[in-house]
Amino acid sequence: MATDPSLAQPDDLIEGGLDVLHRKSLTILKRIRDSAVDPETGQKKGPTFPISKAAALVGRTASAVREAERDGRLPARGRTGSGHRLQYTLEELDHMREVFGTRPWREPTDTPAIISVCNFKGGVGKSTIALHLAQHFAIKGYRVLFIDCDSQASSTMMFGYRPDVDLDEEDTLYGHFHNPELLGVRKIIRKTHFHNLHLIPSNLRLYNLEYEIAGHMARNQNMEIIDLIAQAIDEVVDDYDVVIMDPPPALGMVSMAVLQAANCMVIPVPPSLVDFASTVSFIDMTRTTMKQLEQLAGRGRPAYNFIRLVGSRVDESKSMHREILSMMRQVFGGSMTQSVMVTSAEIDNASSRMKTVFELDKPVTSHEVYNRCMKHLSDVCQDIEQDVLRTWASRAGGRI
Repeated sequence: MATDPSLAQPDDLIEGGLDVLHRKSLTILKRIRDSAVDPETGQKKGPTFPISKAAALVGRTASAVREAERDGRLPARGRTGSGHRLQYTLEELDHMREVFGTRPWREPTDTPAIISVCNFKGGVGKSTIALHLAQHFAIKGYRVLFIDCDSQASSTMMFGYRPDVDLDEEDTLYGHFHNPELLGVRKIIRKTHFHNLHLIPSNLRLYNLEYEIAGHMARNQNMEIIDLIAQAIDEVVDDYDVVIMDPPPALGMVSMAVLQAANCMVIPVPPSLVDFASTVSFIDMTRTTMKQLEQLAGRGRPAYNFIRLVGSRVDESKSMHREILSMMRQVFGGSMTQSVMVTSAEIDNASSRMKTVFELDKPVTSHEVYNRCMKHLSDVCQDIEQDVLRTWASRAGGRI
């Protein structure tokens, strides 16, 4: 059927319309960001903990913390205007661990965990798991580097940035790879509102790496460029216990570089037939791609200390979800965590505030929904933490 000429829109009108949509979108993003940051500092605030929770996190009792404050090993604690004891920041927890000798840092002889949270299908909860996992490790006292390798930069936004407004290409891995001698990867690492959790951010310009890596490989007839993320991590990895990478939801050049750099893999998979089939394809394509890289580059495939599948976006009230989850556990066996990430309004409500569930001061929905969501997220993170500890010889089998 022919298009009515009167309905046709000139290119400049379409382009102008997109400009308007873009400006309005940036206004909304600024409004959301401004509501998520401290108005005085312009930065997001990290979580704080009451003395009972703080003591548990540092491996001591509340009585031991009070005693250390009385005898001067820890600073005396202030009070709020209503007389309540001030809560403790992550930085203060780190100092407590230093005083008590309970820092969980790996020994220099232990290999840092470099974890890729990956699946080439979008909407599976990849970034949600990656962010909560990074914050879990930071809350527990580990030194963490989060690398956003996805040009959509949703993880970077959750750290309080408007990626394509607040960041230039020199602030991301894209800039580092174009000027490695000038910039150095340390110069693009940023502190975050979580003590001991650092960030290499991303923005839309990182997408250009997909084409530039392929072009480089075609021109030079070698695969060395695939090591670019691994080489960047090697420069700084000794400063960290855990590195977590959030790659694009596609098995492209950047994702291959992430898989080449990782020594651990976490694969989120929702319990639907479509997502299960997609994950099987992802595993097959990853296996085939790594084998091809091995043949072309004359090197061994990456050795993963563990590969763990996590049921994500699970609705346990749905019988089909329960059935497919049971099937996946039979198929994947011990490679799948018993814990699952449930679908929850609390996750969605936190995200709409540019926060994770771990950052919420109080429940957005109800205490029941919040506590249930927190338990599932914490259980998933705890399972992955145990996997990491089992790779460290100094931990004698992974006991915390």
